[in-house]
Amino acid sequence: MSRTLHLNAFLMSTGHHEASWRLPESNPYASTDIEHYRNLARIAERGTFDSLFLADGPVLFNDVGQRPSGVIEPLTLLTVLATATEHIGLIATASTSYNSPYNLARRFASLDHVSNGRAGWNIVTTAGADAARNFGLDDTPAHAERYERAAEFVDVALKLWDSWEDDVAVANKDTGVWATTARYIRRGTAGASSQSTAP
Repeated sequence: MSRTLHLNAFLMSTGHHEASWRLPESNPYASTDIEHYRNLARIAERGTFDSLFLADGPVLFNDVGQRPSGVIEPLTLLTVLATATEHIGLIATASTSYNSPYNLARRFASLDHVSNGRAGWNIVTTAGADAARNFGLDDTPAHAERYERAAEFVDVALKLWDSWEDDVAVANKDTGVWATTARYIRRGTAGASSQSTAP
């Protein structure tokens, strides 16, 4: 029986070790260096990796005094990497606790269009008082509340992505009809009523 091995490159600026930025060959400013990430993405694609992954959270990851702690917002970075690669999947972490469904669904739909269908979402609920305080909260919402919100969030995002039929755009120059409006589905949920992400 044959099996298929899927490889994912977990990119983390200079590396996972806290002292990786101190290596002689390491760029200590890699966390905000687009060329560094382009190079890593191309290496992973040449190595036939299936995807690359960017972790993220709405808070500094580590002690900023000891290692690089801030990173480029992952959907922005993956949009750049989409233009530097051709086949590799592009996965970003995004929190359901500190985003709104429409805005996040739109950003992922945009990445999906730019990358020709290579976008992936690592769904997290985000815990930690530091992250909560960045959004004006005293502490993390309760576990049950975060996961209830996440379930509804994902449901709304899926409905938004499915609110256009595949063949809605006809772009008929002779008739002046860009889209067949009957093929545009208006969902009845509060989060996905008459607004939609791009087709």
